[in-house]
Amino acid sequence: MTAPLMSLTWTDHLTGRQGFLVVDRLVRGVCSGGLRMREGCTLEEVTGLARGMTMKEALHYDPEGRYVPLGGAKGGIDCDPRDPRAYPLLVRYLRAVKPYVERFWTTGEDLGLSQDLVDRAAAEAGLVSSVQAVYPLLDDEAAARRRLSDAFAVEVDGIGLDELVGGCGVAEAALTALDRAGVPHPGTRVAVQGLGTMGGATARFLTRAGLTVVAVADIKGTIANPSGLDVETLLAARDAYGTVDRAVLRPGDRELPGEAWLSVEAEVLVPAAVSYAIDAAEQEKVTARWIVEAANMPVLPEAEERLAARGVTVLPDVVVNSGTNAWWWWTLFGDIGPRADEAFGRVRRSMRTLVERMLARAEADGTTPRAAAHAIVADRLPLIAERFGWYR
Repeated sequence: MTAPLMSLTWTDHLTGRQGFLVVDRLVRGVCSGGLRMREGCTLEEVTGLARGMTMKEALHYDPEGRYVPLGGAKGGIDCDPRDPRAYPLLVRYLRAVKPYVERFWTTGEDLGLSQDLVDRAAAEAGLVSSVQAVYPLLDDEAAARRRLSDAFAVEVDGIGLDELVGGCGVAEAALTALDRAGVPHPGTRVAVQGLGTMGGATARFLTRAGLTVVAVADIKGTIANPSGLDVETLLAARDAYGTVDRAVLRPGDRELPGEAWLSVEAEVLVPAAVSYAIDAAEQEKVTARWIVEAANMPVLPEAEERLAARGVTVLPDVVVNSGTNAWWWWTLFGDIGPRADEAFGRVRRSMRTLVERMLARAEADGTTPRAAAHAIVADRLPLIAERFGWYR
């Protein structure tokens, strides 16, 4: 794997906390990747995430589309987002990296940060927008910004469209794998780690597709019910960090330790919280047939090797959770309008096509889905470079 184009470490002068920015690649002089905040965030982690963003962008390359994939990047801050010092730290980080955001790094919400919070901090840091670097590539900047603003104002059953599109993509990835294997949706059980933006939306879409969510895990532990959880009630009882108020639990709902979500009786596991959640030891607890990576890098490589040897299929993050990023750009560039039906329709079609292609490639090559996704990216990156250049 080649080294990233640019990597920097920033140290906050007030707290000593560190922040990171890694640019893996530029396309048309611009790159894309969210900004995360979590205790223990490292440069190595952000580097891997930036590489993943390059892959996600390439996977959605459509030569006929208005949206042209950007390069991959990622930002990270080593701080607990619940820390009272977190928001001022976020503002100082954005002030420090302001020249990069202004010229070539487009960013947004990621683990630990909502888009509203990023937008507020960006404004305080003196930025026009967290995605302003892409504006020069737009045919009609004013219309594009209105379109994206209108899309962010859309709510579906009490949840913002921007919070739902990613989970819609994750759910469609899981459903595609089930359909390909001939597994009916009713009776298929799901366990989800993390009930934040991605995990919560995934749980909603899978439930509405007929699957049964039997366990969800948050920072307080695992909530389980073999007969199925009331997902909508749990979603309505979340705080800003995805933690569920236990007062809404029903008599049949059980509270279990945090790691219990891994070993519950379920066919599908959806890690949708932190990176590195499933290591070589933790994978031994898994009884599911599929792991659908809604989070970034939740399954460590050694664990994935052992899972594959046991017949457990891991659908990789670079495909599974790429829907949110693609939706941003489809909307901004005008491939779709600011409507929920257009957003969900485009995400579902794109994810189903990608997952089908990935699984077919894995079967033909005798490899894992992740290796197949990497092979597809390796085929596409030279095409993008031939059209737009390697660095410009």
